[in-house]
Amino acid sequence: MSEKINIDNMLAKVVEANASDLHLTSKLPPTIRVAGILQPLMGYNNMDTETIEDIINQLSNEKQKQEFLNNKELDISYQYKEKARFRINIFYEKGLPAIAFRLIPVTIPTIDELGLPHILYEFAKLPQGLVLITGATGTGKSTTLASMINWMNQNRNAHIITIEDPIEFVFESNKALIQQREMFVDTLSWEGALKSALREDPDIILVGEMRDFKTIAAAITAAETGHLVLATLHTNSASQTIDRIVDVFPEHQQSQIKIQLAAVLEGVITQSLVRGIDKSKRYAALEIMIANDAVRNTIREGKSHFIDNIINTNYDIGMRSMERSLAELVKDGKIELEEALKKTLKPDEVVRLVS
Repeated sequence: MSEKINIDNMLAKVVEANASDLHLTSKLPPTIRVAGILQPLMGYNNMDTETIEDIINQLSNEKQKQEFLNNKELDISYQYKEKARFRINIFYEKGLPAIAFRLIPVTIPTIDELGLPHILYEFAKLPQGLVLITGATGTGKSTTLASMINWMNQNRNAHIITIEDPIEFVFESNKALIQQREMFVDTLSWEGALKSALREDPDIILVGEMRDFKTIAAAITAAETGHLVLATLHTNSASQTIDRIVDVFPEHQQSQIKIQLAAVLEGVITQSLVRGIDKSKRYAALEIMIANDAVRNTIREGKSHFIDNIINTNYDIGMRSMERSLAELVKDGKIELEEALKKTLKPDEVVRLVS
Protein backbone atom coordinates (compact mmCIF):
# COMPACT_ATOMS: atom_id res chain seq x y z
CA MET A 1 0.00 0.00 0.00
CA SER A 2 1.51 3.35 -1.06
CA GLU A 3 2.00 6.23 1.34
CA LYS A 4 -0.80 8.85 1.26
CA ILE A 5 0.77 12.32 1.08
CA ASN A 6 -1.03 15.61 1.62
CA ILE A 7 0.60 17.94 -0.92
CA ASP A 8 0.08 21.04 1.27
CA ASN A 9 2.07 19.42 4.10
CA MET A 10 4.91 18.67 1.68
CA LEU A 11 4.87 22.20 0.22
CA ALA A 12 4.96 23.63 3.77
CA LYS A 13 8.34 21.87 4.23
CA VAL A 14 9.55 23.20 0.86
CA VAL A 15 8.74 26.79 1.89
CA GLU A 16 10.28 26.20 5.35
CA ALA A 17 13.52 24.93 3.74
CA ASN A 18 13.65 28.11 1.58
CA ALA A 19 13.87 25.89 -1.52
CA SER A 20 13.40 27.21 -5.05
CA ASP A 21 12.27 23.88 -6.55
CA LEU A 22 10.79 20.49 -5.66
CA HIS A 23 11.12 17.35 -7.84
CA LEU A 24 8.97 14.24 -7.47
CA THR A 25 10.21 11.16 -9.35
CA SER A 26 9.17 7.50 -9.02
CA LYS A 27 11.59 5.33 -7.00
CA LEU A 28 13.43 8.39 -5.60
CA PRO A 29 12.85 10.55 -2.51
CA PRO A 30 11.36 14.06 -3.03
CA THR A 31 14.29 16.32 -3.99
CA ILE A 32 14.53 20.06 -3.32
CA ARG A 33 16.95 22.72 -4.62
CA VAL A 34 18.25 25.13 -1.98
CA ALA A 35 20.59 27.96 -3.13
CA GLY A 36 21.26 25.96 -6.30
CA ILE A 37 22.10 22.66 -4.51
CA LEU A 38 19.89 19.55 -4.88
CA GLN A 39 19.15 17.59 -1.68
CA PRO A 40 16.50 15.16 -0.39
CA LEU A 41 13.46 16.64 1.39
CA MET A 42 13.70 15.36 4.96
CA GLY A 43 10.96 13.12 6.34
CA TYR A 44 9.95 11.30 3.14
CA ASN A 45 10.72 7.88 1.68
CA ASN A 46 11.16 7.01 -2.00
CA MET A 47 8.08 7.95 -4.04
CA ASP A 48 6.08 5.34 -5.92
CA THR A 49 3.96 5.88 -9.04
CA GLU A 50 0.67 5.54 -7.14
CA THR A 51 1.67 8.31 -4.71
CA ILE A 52 2.69 10.65 -7.55
CA GLU A 53 -0.58 9.97 -9.38
CA ASP A 54 -2.48 10.77 -6.19
CA ILE A 55 -0.58 14.09 -5.89
CA ILE A 56 -1.42 14.90 -9.54
CA ASN A 57 -5.11 14.33 -8.64
CA GLN A 58 -4.75 16.76 -5.71
CA LEU A 59 -3.19 19.44 -7.96
CA SER A 60 -5.34 19.30 -11.10
CA ASN A 61 -8.98 19.37 -12.18
CA GLU A 62 -10.64 16.93 -14.62
CA LYS A 63 -9.91 19.07 -17.71
CA GLN A 64 -6.22 19.38 -16.75
CA LYS A 65 -5.93 15.63 -16.06
CA GLN A 66 -7.34 14.93 -19.53
CA GLU A 67 -4.89 17.41 -21.08
CA PHE A 68 -2.01 15.64 -19.31
CA LEU A 69 -3.13 12.26 -20.64
CA ASN A 70 -3.49 13.67 -24.18
CA ASN A 71 -0.29 15.74 -24.33
CA LYS A 72 1.96 13.80 -21.91
CA GLU A 73 2.83 17.10 -20.15
CA LEU A 74 0.99 19.87 -18.35
CA ASP A 75 1.82 23.36 -17.03
CA ILE A 76 -0.31 24.59 -14.13
CA SER A 77 0.01 26.85 -11.09
CA TYR A 78 -1.01 26.06 -7.51
CA GLN A 79 -1.69 28.41 -4.59
CA TYR A 80 -0.43 27.04 -1.27
CA LYS A 81 -2.55 28.85 1.35
CA GLU A 82 -1.45 32.51 1.60
CA LYS A 83 2.22 31.53 1.76
CA ALA A 84 3.34 30.79 -1.79
CA ARG A 85 2.40 29.96 -5.35
CA PHE A 86 4.01 27.19 -7.34
CA ARG A 87 4.54 26.88 -11.08
CA ILE A 88 4.19 23.18 -11.81
CA ASN A 89 5.17 21.02 -14.78
CA ILE A 90 3.77 17.48 -14.80
CA PHE A 91 5.45 15.10 -17.26
CA TYR A 92 6.44 11.49 -17.94
CA GLU A 93 9.94 10.09 -17.59
CA LYS A 94 10.73 6.46 -18.44
CA GLY A 95 6.97 5.97 -18.88
CA LEU A 96 6.16 7.08 -15.30
CA PRO A 97 4.64 10.37 -14.10
CA ALA A 98 6.90 13.00 -12.50
CA ILE A 99 6.38 16.55 -11.22
CA ALA A 100 8.60 19.66 -11.05
CA PHE A 101 7.52 22.54 -8.76
CA ARG A 102 9.01 26.07 -8.91
CA LEU A 103 8.35 28.28 -5.88
CA ILE A 104 6.96 31.74 -6.67
CA PRO A 105 7.09 34.00 -3.59
CA VAL A 106 3.80 35.72 -2.67
CA THR A 107 5.61 39.00 -1.98
CA ILE A 108 7.12 40.47 -5.12
CA PRO A 109 10.66 41.69 -4.39
CA THR A 110 11.67 45.17 -5.54
CA ILE A 111 14.45 45.87 -8.05
CA ASP A 112 16.61 47.09 -5.12
CA GLU A 113 15.83 44.03 -2.95
CA LEU A 114 16.99 41.79 -5.81
CA GLY A 115 20.23 43.80 -5.99
CA LEU A 116 19.58 44.64 -9.65
CA PRO A 117 21.16 47.69 -11.33
CA HIS A 118 19.16 50.93 -11.39
CA ILE A 119 19.06 50.98 -15.19
CA LEU A 120 16.09 48.58 -14.83
CA TYR A 121 14.04 51.51 -13.48
CA GLU A 122 14.85 53.40 -16.71
CA PHE A 123 13.60 50.44 -18.78
CA ALA A 124 10.43 50.37 -16.62
CA LYS A 125 9.79 54.07 -17.39
CA LEU A 126 9.95 53.67 -21.19
CA PRO A 127 6.83 54.77 -23.09
CA GLN A 128 7.28 52.19 -25.87
CA GLY A 129 9.71 49.71 -27.42
CA LEU A 130 10.88 46.15 -26.78
CA VAL A 131 12.78 45.09 -23.64
CA LEU A 132 13.98 41.48 -23.42
CA ILE A 133 14.99 39.52 -20.32
CA THR A 134 17.00 36.47 -21.34
CA GLY A 135 18.86 33.57 -19.76
CA ALA A 136 18.61 29.85 -19.13
CA THR A 137 15.70 28.27 -17.26
CA GLY A 138 15.82 28.99 -13.52
CA THR A 139 17.94 32.15 -13.70
CA GLY A 140 15.29 34.44 -12.23
CA LYS A 141 13.89 36.01 -15.43
CA SER A 142 10.29 35.89 -14.17
CA THR A 143 11.24 37.47 -10.83
CA THR A 144 13.12 40.32 -12.55
CA LEU A 145 10.15 40.96 -14.85
CA ALA A 146 7.76 40.85 -11.88
CA SER A 147 9.83 43.44 -9.99
CA MET A 148 9.66 45.76 -13.03
CA ILE A 149 5.90 45.26 -13.50
CA ASN A 150 5.35 45.82 -9.79
CA TRP A 151 7.26 49.13 -9.94
CA MET A 152 5.12 50.18 -12.93
CA ASN A 153 1.98 49.17 -11.02
CA GLN A 154 2.93 51.51 -8.18
CA ASN A 155 4.26 54.40 -10.31
CA ARG A 156 2.59 54.47 -13.72
CA ASN A 157 -0.98 55.24 -14.74
CA ALA A 158 -1.00 52.54 -17.40
CA HIS A 159 -2.97 49.53 -18.65
CA ILE A 160 -0.77 46.43 -18.36
CA ILE A 161 -1.75 43.12 -20.00
CA THR A 162 0.28 40.00 -19.21
CA ILE A 163 0.20 36.75 -21.24
CA GLU A 164 1.68 33.89 -19.21
CA ASP A 165 1.98 30.10 -19.13
CA PRO A 166 0.97 29.72 -16.33
CA ILE A 167 0.35 32.94 -14.33
CA GLU A 168 3.19 33.16 -11.82
CA PHE A 169 3.23 36.32 -9.69
CA VAL A 170 -0.28 37.66 -9.06
CA PHE A 171 -0.61 41.46 -9.23
CA GLU A 172 -3.33 43.60 -7.67
CA SER A 173 -4.03 46.74 -9.70
CA ASN A 174 -2.69 49.82 -7.93
CA LYS A 175 -1.87 52.96 -9.92
CA ALA A 176 -1.94 50.78 -13.06
CA LEU A 177 -4.77 48.57 -14.31
CA ILE A 178 -3.34 45.03 -14.64
CA GLN A 179 -5.05 42.16 -16.48
CA GLN A 180 -3.35 38.74 -16.47
CA ARG A 181 -4.17 36.11 -19.08
CA GLU A 182 -3.15 32.47 -18.67
CA MET A 183 -2.38 30.26 -21.64
CA PHE A 184 -5.03 27.57 -22.26
CA VAL A 185 -7.26 29.07 -19.54
CA ASP A 186 -7.91 32.58 -20.91
CA THR A 187 -6.46 32.16 -24.42
CA LEU A 188 -5.41 29.36 -26.76
CA SER A 189 -2.26 30.81 -28.37
CA TRP A 190 0.52 33.34 -27.72
CA GLU A 191 0.07 34.91 -31.13
CA GLY A 192 -3.73 35.14 -30.76
CA ALA A 193 -3.43 36.69 -27.28
CA LEU A 194 -0.91 39.26 -28.54
CA LYS A 195 -3.05 40.26 -31.53
CA SER A 196 -6.09 40.44 -29.27
CA ALA A 197 -4.16 42.55 -26.72
CA LEU A 198 -3.71 45.28 -29.34
CA ARG A 199 -7.52 45.68 -29.38
CA GLU A 200 -7.70 45.89 -25.56
CA ASP A 201 -6.22 49.41 -25.16
CA PRO A 202 -2.91 48.37 -23.53
CA ASP A 203 0.05 50.62 -22.72
CA ILE A 204 2.35 47.78 -21.63
CA ILE A 205 2.27 44.11 -22.70
CA LEU A 206 4.21 41.33 -20.95
CA VAL A 207 4.79 38.22 -23.07
CA GLY A 208 5.82 35.33 -20.80
CA GLU A 209 7.94 33.76 -23.53
CA MET A 210 8.66 34.52 -27.18
CA ARG A 211 8.61 30.93 -28.37
CA ASP A 212 8.14 30.99 -32.13
CA PHE A 213 8.16 33.03 -35.32
CA LYS A 214 4.50 34.15 -35.04
CA THR A 215 4.83 35.28 -31.41
CA ILE A 216 8.08 37.16 -32.09
CA ALA A 217 6.55 38.86 -35.15
CA ALA A 218 3.45 39.87 -33.14
CA ALA A 219 5.61 41.22 -30.27
CA ILE A 220 7.68 43.36 -32.68
CA THR A 221 4.47 44.69 -34.29
CA ALA A 222 3.09 45.57 -30.84
CA ALA A 223 6.29 47.50 -30.02
CA GLU A 224 6.14 49.26 -33.42
CA THR A 225 2.60 50.45 -32.77
CA GLY A 226 3.54 52.47 -29.69
CA HIS A 227 3.39 49.94 -26.85
CA LEU A 228 6.05 48.91 -24.34
CA VAL A 229 6.56 45.15 -24.75
CA LEU A 230 8.47 43.10 -22.16
CA ALA A 231 9.32 39.50 -22.99
CA THR A 232 11.66 36.63 -22.16
CA LEU A 233 13.87 34.46 -24.37
CA HIS A 234 16.10 31.46 -23.59
CA THR A 235 19.36 32.98 -24.89
CA ASN A 236 22.68 33.58 -23.12
CA SER A 237 23.78 37.00 -24.41
CA ALA A 238 22.53 40.09 -26.22
CA SER A 239 24.27 39.13 -29.48
CA GLN A 240 22.81 35.60 -29.34
CA THR A 241 19.36 37.12 -28.65
CA ILE A 242 19.50 39.28 -31.78
CA ASP A 243 20.70 36.33 -33.89
CA ARG A 244 17.92 34.10 -32.51
CA ILE A 245 15.21 36.65 -33.37
CA VAL A 246 16.52 37.27 -36.89
CA ASP A 247 17.10 33.55 -37.59
CA VAL A 248 13.49 32.68 -36.67
CA PHE A 249 12.33 34.53 -39.81
CA PRO A 250 12.50 33.13 -43.36
CA GLU A 251 15.61 34.31 -45.21
CA HIS A 252 13.71 36.67 -47.55
CA GLN A 253 12.30 38.54 -44.50
CA GLN A 254 15.52 38.83 -42.50
CA SER A 255 16.78 42.17 -43.87
CA GLN A 256 13.36 43.72 -43.12
CA ILE A 257 13.25 42.28 -39.59
CA LYS A 258 16.74 43.67 -38.84
CA ILE A 259 15.43 47.17 -39.71
CA GLN A 260 12.30 46.67 -37.56
CA LEU A 261 14.23 45.19 -34.62
CA ALA A 262 16.83 47.99 -34.74
CA ALA A 263 13.97 50.52 -34.53
CA VAL A 264 12.03 49.00 -31.58
CA LEU A 265 14.61 47.22 -29.39
CA GLU A 266 15.44 49.26 -26.26
CA GLY A 267 17.49 46.78 -24.26
CA VAL A 268 18.48 43.19 -23.55
CA ILE A 269 19.13 42.02 -19.98
CA THR A 270 20.78 38.58 -19.78
CA GLN A 271 20.64 37.03 -16.35
CA SER A 272 22.48 34.28 -14.49
CA LEU A 273 22.27 33.24 -10.83
CA VAL A 274 25.48 32.55 -8.90
CA ARG A 275 25.77 30.81 -5.52
CA GLY A 276 26.94 33.14 -2.77
CA ILE A 277 29.92 32.61 -0.45
CA ASP A 278 27.67 31.58 2.46
CA LYS A 279 25.88 29.00 0.19
CA SER A 280 22.43 30.12 1.46
CA LYS A 281 21.80 32.73 -1.22
CA ARG A 282 22.22 33.24 -4.95
CA TYR A 283 23.12 36.56 -6.59
CA ALA A 284 22.05 37.82 -10.02
CA ALA A 285 24.83 38.54 -12.51
CA LEU A 286 23.59 40.56 -15.48
CA GLU A 287 24.79 41.49 -18.94
CA ILE A 288 23.03 44.73 -19.95
CA MET A 289 22.81 46.02 -23.49
CA ILE A 290 21.15 49.39 -24.12
CA ALA A 291 20.12 50.03 -27.73
CA ASN A 292 22.10 53.18 -28.53
CA ASP A 293 22.91 54.34 -32.09
CA ALA A 294 25.91 52.01 -32.35
CA VAL A 295 23.80 48.98 -31.35
CA ARG A 296 20.99 49.93 -33.75
CA ASN A 297 23.46 50.28 -36.67
CA THR A 298 25.00 46.93 -35.79
CA ILE A 299 21.58 45.21 -35.80
CA ARG A 300 20.58 46.82 -39.12
CA GLU A 301 23.85 45.75 -40.74
CA GLY A 302 23.64 42.21 -39.36
CA LYS A 303 26.95 42.53 -37.49
CA SER A 304 25.83 41.23 -34.09
CA HIS A 305 29.39 39.96 -33.38
CA PHE A 306 30.34 43.61 -32.64
CA ILE A 307 27.80 43.89 -29.80
CA ASP A 308 30.10 42.52 -27.08
CA ASN A 309 32.62 45.22 -27.92
CA ILE A 310 29.95 47.96 -27.80
CA ILE A 311 28.82 46.71 -24.37
CA ASN A 312 32.41 46.74 -23.06
CA THR A 313 33.06 50.31 -24.22
CA ASN A 314 29.78 51.83 -22.96
CA TYR A 315 29.93 51.10 -19.23
CA ASP A 316 29.46 54.83 -18.53
CA ILE A 317 25.88 54.80 -19.88
CA GLY A 318 24.82 51.68 -17.95
CA MET A 319 25.91 48.81 -20.20
CA ARG A 320 27.86 45.98 -18.63
CA SER A 321 29.22 42.63 -19.72
CA MET A 322 28.44 39.41 -17.86
CA GLU A 323 32.17 39.20 -17.02
CA ARG A 324 32.17 42.67 -15.41
CA SER A 325 29.03 41.81 -13.43
CA LEU A 326 30.60 38.58 -12.15
CA ALA A 327 33.87 40.38 -11.29
CA GLU A 328 31.96 43.02 -9.30
CA LEU A 329 30.18 40.30 -7.29
CA VAL A 330 33.58 38.72 -6.51
CA LYS A 331 35.11 42.09 -5.52
CA ASP A 332 32.07 42.87 -3.31
CA GLY A 333 32.72 39.64 -1.40
CA LYS A 334 29.37 38.11 -2.43
CA ILE A 335 30.59 35.18 -4.54
CA GLU A 336 33.76 33.11 -4.88
CA LEU A 337 35.93 33.56 -7.99
CA GLU A 338 35.57 29.81 -8.60
CA GLU A 339 31.75 30.15 -8.81
CA ALA A 340 32.05 33.18 -11.12
CA LEU A 341 34.26 31.23 -13.55
CA LYS A 342 31.56 28.54 -13.90
CA LYS A 343 29.18 31.17 -15.35
CA THR A 344 31.32 32.58 -18.14
CA LEU A 345 32.81 31.53 -21.48
CA LYS A 346 35.59 34.12 -20.94
CA PRO A 347 37.24 33.14 -17.62
CA ASP A 348 40.42 35.09 -18.40
CA GLU A 349 38.39 38.30 -18.71
CA VAL A 350 36.78 37.75 -15.28
CA VAL A 351 40.20 37.12 -13.69
CA ARG A 352 41.56 40.30 -15.36
CA LEU A 353 38.62 42.42 -14.11
CA VAL A 354 38.90 41.02 -10.58
CA SER A 355 42.64 41.77 -10.34
